[in-house]
Amino acid sequence: MSAPSASSNPHRPPRPPRPASCPQANARSSARGDDCPALAADGLLDPALLAAAAARVRGALPETPLIRSDRLGAWLKLENLQTTGAYKVRGAFNALAVEVERGRTGPVFAASAGNHGLGVAWAARRLGVAATVLVPGGASRTKVAGCRAFGARVLHAGDNFERCVARARALAEAAGGHFLHAFDDAEVIAGQSTVAAELLASRPDVVVVPVGGGGLVAGVGSVLRRHGIRVVGVQVAGVDSLRRALAGEGPLTPRPAPAPTLADGLRVSAPGRLPLRIASAFLDEIVVIGEAEVRAAVASLALHERVIAEGAGAVAVAALSRVAGRRRVAIVSGGNIDASLLARLIAPSPGIRA
Repeated sequence: MSAPSASSNPHRPPRPPRPASCPQANARSSARGDDCPALAADGLLDPALLAAAAARVRGALPETPLIRSDRLGAWLKLENLQTTGAYKVRGAFNALAVEVERGRTGPVFAASAGNHGLGVAWAARRLGVAATVLVPGGASRTKVAGCRAFGARVLHAGDNFERCVARARALAEAAGGHFLHAFDDAEVIAGQSTVAAELLASRPDVVVVPVGGGGLVAGVGSVLRRHGIRVVGVQVAGVDSLRRALAGEGPLTPRPAPAPTLADGLRVSAPGRLPLRIASAFLDEIVVIGEAEVRAAVASLALHERVIAEGAGAVAVAALSRVAGRRRVAIVSGGNIDASLLARLIAPSPGIRA
């Protein structure tokens, strides 16, 4: 049975206590108590950061297609067709471009299940910066190969995202470089917001967003909420840390190990502090889906929509049956799935004829 929606009652979950510090723009925190210059008075990311990010991304990356699925009764924003096969390159490019504009051209280090690493590798090559990406031991071979193809050094560190973060930070400090977080960084979030900026002309009434550490939903919400557009987050049972944090179901610290999931790009133990703070200002609903729904959505997109999505990229589509709206948009956030895995997911069950 699928896990229930986090908003089964009409009231927003109680807001968590605000963190003692707030990552600043570019994650170079010089926080002063509860002050966060990256945020506007409404609790969303500063419009100036959003506008600057839109200008940078528009000059470097293509706008991705928005297609209609009559079968799903919704529109699909195809970030799987972005330059690196996922939306993450938007935030990585924007954040690195800011560094270069400020004259900081030292090596960059990142921790990633794969797609942030791909984005960092692509952006670093375009901007002339050396990049090192730390990935967990079970990282997708497709994503690891892509990082190397873009010129990044790839190192394995432990078996989860948090261990990769710790190692990447240490290497950055030792090398005199800088660490670029996958989602807890205002410039990264501003880059991800450009997905939403491309949706405004289509006038959706609800946008369904996959959620891991919270960078995409924080960026998307910072744009859409100001236009009166509802945002629904989607998480997978067992890795629904943002939902738990917003509902006040425990301390805002990582669990020892998040559950294994096909949606590996969403597998983090805790949301970012800045995404959590932004989400607490606007996010009214998070739908939690089960692993079987993720698998079915990947297969269905491939077989019926001719859309190749990885597990994390398919979760918004998996949740559409639980989201009401006149003009719904689901963000297909990435398509970097190993071919052998996709083949297993779409293969007919034994005993069933094609």
